[in-house]
Amino acid sequence: MARDDLSALKIDKTLRKQPLKASRKWTIAAVVAVLLVGASVLYVLGILTPSVTVETAAVSQVYPSQGLTVLNASGYVVAQRKAAVASKATGRLVALLVEEGSRVRKGQIIARLENEDVLASRDQAAAGRNVSRANLEQVRAELEEARRDYGRHKRLVETGSVSRSAYDMAETRLRRAEAAAASAEASLKAAEAGVRGAETALDYTLIKAPFDAVVLTKNADIGDIVTPLGAAANAKAAVVTIADLGSLLVEVDVSESSIGRVKPAQPCEISLDALPEARFPGEVHAIVPTVDRSKASVMVKVRFLKPSDRLLPDMSAKVAFLSRPVAEGEEKARLAILRTAVLEKEGKRIVFVARGDRAQQAVIETGADIGDMVEITGGLRAGDRVILKPPGRLRDGSRIRVAEK
Repeated sequence: MARDDLSALKIDKTLRKQPLKASRKWTIAAVVAVLLVGASVLYVLGILTPSVTVETAAVSQVYPSQGLTVLNASGYVVAQRKAAVASKATGRLVALLVEEGSRVRKGQIIARLENEDVLASRDQAAAGRNVSRANLEQVRAELEEARRDYGRHKRLVETGSVSRSAYDMAETRLRRAEAAAASAEASLKAAEAGVRGAETALDYTLIKAPFDAVVLTKNADIGDIVTPLGAAANAKAAVVTIADLGSLLVEVDVSESSIGRVKPAQPCEISLDALPEARFPGEVHAIVPTVDRSKASVMVKVRFLKPSDRLLPDMSAKVAFLSRPVAEGEEKARLAILRTAVLEKEGKRIVFVARGDRAQQAVIETGADIGDMVEITGGLRAGDRVILKPPGRLRDGSRIRVAEK
């Protein structure tokens, strides 16, 4: 029994010489065919092809004025009328009636210094004026009496009714009264001048706005000593700093090699870093006839044609000097891309959009040219990244690798 079991375990070598069955041949052929088809599909899809290195740029909002720009410059918004308001007198600040951002009118009281001593001096001067005025009235009455007395003596001396000496005494009295009246009038003028001086000294304790403006900074507080020179310890020279926002201009430095492109009244477009969504029309107000040697530049002042309440001094600004004014309808931003991203294919304009690591073909609609860019009216959205100068082997769905800049 054991020998029979061992003989059953022997390999029958005659089976090796039998040919493969037909079913196995077809199975192998089918597997090879599937592999070939799969490889072809992967190749077509770009999975087995190497990635294409490309450069991209974002679809962005641009302004038509960019195509009109002949020169760009940077600078700041500067108030042409600005003042550090102080007092001519020295005293302690007892009232501050404004704060930062307050709008003031010319002549409006901004602050007040202690003025009890000045008020007393003014009252004293006013009392002296009243005394001088009363003295003048008294002297004028005496002068009138002396004139009447002199007239009577003059008529009587002609008829011999009074002596010549009495007439001379009346004439002398008249002259003394006239001199006294003149002296009283001079005293009254001096007293009135004293009152005006006292009122002026009192006015110095009232700090007023020299022009219509907005308060930029507050430099002193109630209780501070304010002095014109600010030399004393802890003394303040200015109470507030104000600026006339109606006098705001943009001051930019233009290279002296480029100043020939700038002309008086040349149209400009102003953009502010603080208000990136806004563009302000402007024009060249003045070209300062002085060159800054250290920077080799010339200062150009540009005024706003349509000022805004949002404009503030010292805002950083960029000025585009234009070849012509911006026409109606060109004020708003438009969607645009660089012209090098656009291709012509079968009568249509197309671009390749980078979607991850793939290039996706998109048909677009274009509008006007804006410098080296072209307006997009359909087919793309802001923020899409398009491939610049698409290579000839780039296809829809091709793998891409964005070149590092």
